[in-house]
Amino acid sequence: MAEPTLTAAPGVTVKTDIVIIGAGQAGLSAAYHLQQRGLPPHRGFVLLDRSPGPGGAWQFRWPSLTLSTVNRLHDLPGLPFTQVVGPGVAEVLASDAVPRYFREYERTFRLPVYRPVSVRLVTEGALTPQGQRLRLETDRVAFSARGVINATGTWDAPFIPAYPGAASFRGAQLHTRDYRTPQAFVGRHVVIVGGGISAVQLLDEISQVTSVTWVTRTPPTFREGPFDEQAGRDAVALVEDRVRRGLPPRSVVSVTGLPVTPAIRAMRARGVLERRPMFSEITPDGVRWPDGTHQRADVILWCTGFLSALDHLAPLNLRGEQGGVVMTGRLSTQVQKDPRVHLVGYGPSASTIGANRAGRAAATELMEFLHLG
Repeated sequence: MAEPTLTAAPGVTVKTDIVIIGAGQAGLSAAYHLQQRGLPPHRGFVLLDRSPGPGGAWQFRWPSLTLSTVNRLHDLPGLPFTQVVGPGVAEVLASDAVPRYFREYERTFRLPVYRPVSVRLVTEGALTPQGQRLRLETDRVAFSARGVINATGTWDAPFIPAYPGAASFRGAQLHTRDYRTPQAFVGRHVVIVGGGISAVQLLDEISQVTSVTWVTRTPPTFREGPFDEQAGRDAVALVEDRVRRGLPPRSVVSVTGLPVTPAIRAMRARGVLERRPMFSEITPDGVRWPDGTHQRADVILWCTGFLSALDHLAPLNLRGEQGGVVMTGRLSTQVQKDPRVHLVGYGPSASTIGANRAGRAAATELMEFLHLG
């Protein structure tokens, strides 16, 4: 099935009931459930995706990231991952396998995905007998919708904290999303900042080809033993509590800890997991701690995570006094200030299994709120 194309003339507004922004895991899950509940494609809902092809952020991940090194990729509803990619594919590149899976998913369910379309702003639209509509301004044409499911994730909003002296550093400052291969760092001392899963994965790879210094804001917590369903529910509940109170979301791994894998054990044996506390300033040729200790560096690699990509929603004034968006609804996907807007892949639904469940909840609750179907 060929991808749908936008044929509206410039200046024409395309009308639909619901627009899903983003065609990653959460967006595809929401689209599936809208369709299953009887909402027709195109007239009832569309997906707008800024990427050149299917795959969400996975298509941009570094080449060494395989399915064996990512957090578990949960099946999208209605089509098992192994049915598309095959069983026993642990060493297949994530940047190849996941886009292949998403492409087949879009084709199988004939989902109306328009790409590349970048949503620039979401504003108040026309007042109709059914209520106030939302207007979505894009780089192509404008859309008018009764409701929006935002599934933009975080990949387009990398976070690098401000530190004194950062502008003076003569080396390279990179973020996780800039990383490609460890060979690019051979012969250079790399300061790796961050205590999450990605930071540890890149620390493992880079430390095998050059010298490194690992720096984290707080001591990393390693989790021994299995992580059962109850532990997962407890972790998600902590993140969900924050967004229900309007606090900026934290990552799920910040409350689950880092699983001790064979790779972690090998890193311990090599002495790689000797972390240092956060430095206080950046110098032209390295970093300095409060006690005056200095580490020369050629590269600072910021594995400091991402923020939610919500700037296009700014005209709706969704954020509360505490800096986050107050969320409500069964799975905390509905924006309290504006029930026409759901955020999936935000806060507790940032994981792949959370995104699936959030997509279903958002589709169900938004259709009910808009009296569709």
